[in-house]
Amino acid sequence: MTAGSAPAWVLGADSGGSGLRIGLAAAGDARAVDTVVSREPVRTGPSGIDAGHLLDQLLPAARALLNRAGASGVAAVAIGAAGMATLGDDLRATLPGALAEALGVRRLALAADAVTAYAGALGQRPGAVVAAGTGMIALGVTLGTADEPGAWRRADGWGHLLGDCGGGAWIGRAGLDAALRAYDGRSGGSAALLARLEAVFGPAPGLPGLLYPRPDRPAVLASFAPEVGRCAADDPVAAGILRDAARGIAESAAAVCPAVGGSEVALTGGLFGLGEPLLAPLRNELARQLPYARLVAAAGDPLAGALRIAAALATDDLLLPADPRLLHLPDVPPPDRSHPDHSHPPHPDSGPPDRAND
Repeated sequence: MTAGSAPAWVLGADSGGSGLRIGLAAAGDARAVDTVVSREPVRTGPSGIDAGHLLDQLLPAARALLNRAGASGVAAVAIGAAGMATLGDDLRATLPGALAEALGVRRLALAADAVTAYAGALGQRPGAVVAAGTGMIALGVTLGTADEPGAWRRADGWGHLLGDCGGGAWIGRAGLDAALRAYDGRSGGSAALLARLEAVFGPAPGLPGLLYPRPDRPAVLASFAPEVGRCAADDPVAAGILRDAARGIAESAAAVCPAVGGSEVALTGGLFGLGEPLLAPLRNELARQLPYARLVAAAGDPLAGALRIAAALATDDLLLPADPRLLHLPDVPPPDRSHPDHSHPPHPDSGPPDRAND
């Protein structure tokens, strides 16, 4: 960029269970200068994540951000979405053409939310990132060389019925199991967790009726994880659940982390808000299972990761390896120049009302 020229702008988006966040950054910086938040999660239907519903929220937000920045277009866009790897076919088919037409986008990345979590936490350095909230997934990456391409490695993230070992739903379910064991008089029970079950959900016999009909069972299970954390200081059963969770998380990190000295491991996600009851045993397990790796603080969140990927695309500096499911870099068709809007900023009234600052 020459002195006095306008900055090249990039957009990043983070789509998850709590809604959609869209950020704008300068390509040469990648830190969000403005952010729009939609509290409405993008729908999932028979064809996976609903591309039309995402665009209905993304495009007005993008136009509002561009208008506020006095910009007419973006150099690159990166979208991270929960479920992209397995439910992203509609996004992969629809978004390249739609974004080229609506915003003149020529460079696009469609990423799993674990990838944007990785990029937010570690940038483009090799290592491993554990993203844990209701669920749990670990993602590692090796960067390419002249002789060998880089590759992503994933462990767990199989959902609350098949895996997510050590995640919030896993901890919550283990805590409720220990509470019901105490209610029955079986071994392995915890009177402390039974008391918390009844304080949160009511009498223990009513729990199946409250839980099983719910469509959000994983979130309900995960809501009990903080109770396990609060009991861990004085209750050996709760403390044991968190030690087991730490072991499962560390096993996933060890499965994906490059086995070379100097590798870094970062933790991201709401589960780690449980604090020392979980973090202390997790540090011990990581030191035991990954003695060659260093635990570091996550530099940023998934939206920051999406902006980092978009900025790297815009500056031809993307080192993270492309992957058809995890980090898809589609060929973007040229915009249809018969639509005159592409050369002008959109109307200022086209943006949604919610605004947040990073």
